[in-house]
Order: sequence, then structure tokens, then C-alpha cells
Amino acid sequence: MASKKKGAIEKIALKCTECNRRNYTTEKNRRNMQGKLELMKYCKWDKKHTLHKESKIK
Repeated sequence: MASKKKGAIEKIALKCTECNRRNYTTEKNRRNMQGKLELMKYCKWDKKHTLHKESKIK
């Protein structure tokens, strides 16, 4: 099998800080953003906007 070369863009999941569920997936350019991504997104289980932090996709 051919091994994939790591590129600048990686896929990440956004995890809700209140219910700890992974609600969103997105891509991040590692060259432009070295830190963890944090966004205010809507959580459909809490039914409000909450802070979502970056986590790895399993």
C-alpha cells in the first residue's frame, strides 16, 4: 500500500465543551494556524450556541 504524505491541510472535529459531543467536522491549514481552533457554534443537543474546540477525528 502506498503511504499518504502529510499535507498542510488536516481534517478535524469540533467538540462541544458542554455536552462533549463531536457536532461538526472541518479542515484546518496547519501552516496558517498552529494553535487549537475554538469557535462558537450551535449545539443541537443543548439548543444554544456553545464553545466548540478542536479534537482529532478517530
